Amino acid sequence: MHGTLAPQRTALDLIAEYEEKDAAIPEAIKAFEEAKSALEMAGCVMGTYTGSVIDGRAYVSEREMRSNLLKSGWKALYNRLQIDRIASATDKRLFERTLENPAPLTLDNARATFGPYLENPRQHILRGLAETFSDLDPAYKSHAKVKIGVKGLPKRVILSNVDGYGSYGRDRLRDILNALAAYQGKPLVEYRDLSLLMEDGDALRVDREVPKGRTKHERDSAEETETIIGRDVWLKRYANGNGHLYFGAESLRDINLGLAEFYGDVLPDVDPEAPEKAPSTAVAKDLQFYWTPEPVVASAIDLAGLYKRDPAFRVLEPSCGDGRILDGLLKAGCDAFGIEYHAGRAAEARAKGHSVLTDNFLECPPKPEFDAVVMNPPFYGRHYVKHVRHALKFLKPGGTLVAILPATAHYDHKELEGEWRDLPVASFAAAGTNVPTGLIRIRSAA
Repeated sequence: MHGTLAPQRTALDLIAEYEEKDAAIPEAIKAFEEAKSALEMAGCVMGTYTGSVIDGRAYVSEREMRSNLLKSGWKALYNRLQIDRIASATDKRLFERTLENPAPLTLDNARATFGPYLENPRQHILRGLAETFSDLDPAYKSHAKVKIGVKGLPKRVILSNVDGYGSYGRDRLRDILNALAAYQGKPLVEYRDLSLLMEDGDALRVDREVPKGRTKHERDSAEETETIIGRDVWLKRYANGNGHLYFGAESLRDINLGLAEFYGDVLPDVDPEAPEKAPSTAVAKDLQFYWTPEPVVASAIDLAGLYKRDPAFRVLEPSCGDGRILDGLLKAGCDAFGIEYHAGRAAEARAKGHSVLTDNFLECPPKPEFDAVVMNPPFYGRHYVKHVRHALKFLKPGGTLVAILPATAHYDHKELEGEWRDLPVASFAAAGTNVPTGLIRIRSAA
């Protein structure tokens, strides 16, 4: 007689099981207490108690049971939906932290938490690839260097402390391998498997000759062990615990194509002959206007140091669009003023109560009467350089300018000098582009 396959459990099945068991906890604890009492009675005659027959703890907390059941339910749902195949390393760590104090397990909460991964899984896989590689080398931050078919991406990355179990370097190695595996549709690398590979895997010892005069540390560091990881990736490990991770032609091509697909069109500040856009990552039709998402506004205002300012503190936002940055400046208590060429967007900003001049900012005569400038200038054709330089003329001596710019402004062109801060990957996804971005802070002379 052949057995039948067990049906796959759906998310609804898991939530229903959680709700049923949550409701049954008081009864389960009552049954445990009765069983415990019966066991104690089985160890004495006529109720004559001489000592407990139950070693250790024999008490169950209803609060702890509910907490454990809730965490188990969320983890089971995470595993059933195979979110680890989709989510980036950053999102996985975020989920682990939220498990410490999870929200109620309801269908609405499950949809809000995991729905985006299931609605567009490829976009999340690509974002995971971009998040991982943007931290490895400046070349991976530049949309100029990850356009489709580009050559010259780094063939290796340097990792610190890859030998330590549970170390940052080994975690980073796992994240790199899994980001690439998710894109390639290959099995993920488990931490235990990686540790076994590092300790007992296919390795080749390579001793390098060190020139005379080098220190003992340098001689020790020169001793290499080459670990064959497979998947067109290999690692050279050094005696000091560091490692160089190398990518072959096949894996480097996959990295390049995955990042190019995620970032979408190359902006015209890089190459007028942009490649075909990927439908899932097509940028906004109006390349000169990307409205500023709220987290980016908060980061820019924070970098400018504008929170809880005196209301007399005057701030300018050139090319203010519909007033997203002005909204944040108002909350920060600043006296904010905007300039916007597009009459419709200027009207939207004024409708929210902002003071906005409808004009071409580059044609406005500069007056150094503002304490700060916060801006998201047009990215198109490197127009941002003209906008930033013109905006600096509006600052009082010692004033601060913070501008949101494409990452190429810092990693490729370097026409503007100031303090640079990368924004998280896909910071402008809601506005229609995945192009890497960052913030620059420039102070005017006192």
